Amino acid sequence: MGGLTIRYLMRRIGIYLFTVFASATLVFLIARATPGDPVESRWRQIEMDQGQIPEIEAIIARYKTRFGLDDPLSVQYVKYLGNTARFDFGYSFSQFPTPVWRLIRRALPWSLGLSVTTLLISFFVGNTVGAIFAWERTPRFIKSIIPSTLIFTSVPSVLAALFLLYVFAMLLRWFPLAGAYSRDVQPGWNWPFILDVIKYGTLPVLSILIVNVGWTVLGMRAMLVTIAGEDYVRLAEAKGLNPFYTLYRYKVRNALLPQLTGLALSLSGLIAGQVLVETIFAYPGMGLLIFQGIRSQDYPVIQATSYMLILLTATSVLLIDLLYPLIDPRITHDGGQA
Repeated sequence: MGGLTIRYLMRRIGIYLFTVFASATLVFLIARATPGDPVESRWRQIEMDQGQIPEIEAIIARYKTRFGLDDPLSVQYVKYLGNTARFDFGYSFSQFPTPVWRLIRRALPWSLGLSVTTLLISFFVGNTVGAIFAWERTPRFIKSIIPSTLIFTSVPSVLAALFLLYVFAMLLRWFPLAGAYSRDVQPGWNWPFILDVIKYGTLPVLSILIVNVGWTVLGMRAMLVTIAGEDYVRLAEAKGLNPFYTLYRYKVRNALLPQLTGLALSLSGLIAGQVLVETIFAYPGMGLLIFQGIRSQDYPVIQATSYMLILLTATSVLLIDLLYPLIDPRITHDGGQA
């Protein structure tokens, strides 16, 4: 496996499992730190909407027993860990008797599509613009334009979403206000549906992209400025190689590995921003599902959605870390660089 050793692989998997375990435990505790009883709150709300319900106390007690809420916290925790390890998330409190996994199965593809699209565009566009920004042969007027496009890096993604929503959806009416596709198309692998999904997803993607792409641009520029003084770059320039060839073959290629590291580290922040963006646009992904779960104190939904996002983030970081020796053969996991 090249520079990847069995010892490092086992240690890294151990860290991965501990990270998932610790995060799942925090999710369990934080969900229950909210004051109030979700079952009682739900039935009291139904009673307010529909009028007095006979024997409501007995109904609430039965539902608490059904969901295990009358068990001691330690018993709930052990059951939670066992069920989570089997991906058995139980039933939603607020949408009973709908299984939580069915809700996740509907929401997860939308969030994955949004995050993968944003990551790919951010990585390739950001690194390309950063390389142009750092290249000494780039015209001066382009170098003066690029920094002005990074103004959104200091703006939270939720504010960027509100700004784009107001300008392009409410004022100009170029894009829809909310949702993932219109009711006029039939979901499936057909062009009307695909084009509709792209149209509805453009503003959510831009809301996350314009906030995060600037850091990729600045990171690539900083790396290229550092690499420009390396001996192998000076040798390539002394040989009279084509400047553009020197840029992408000697500079950009060696700067991509740290950028991949930055990409892995930024995943958690990107997903956190995506939760808010999905809520703003009523995009039917995991972010909106988490928001609805928090609002209704739906423990199973909060736990399941948070766990899945943690699992996806931790797995992505693990895979990027293990792929380093394949990207750069000089790297070994038993002693740094060969």
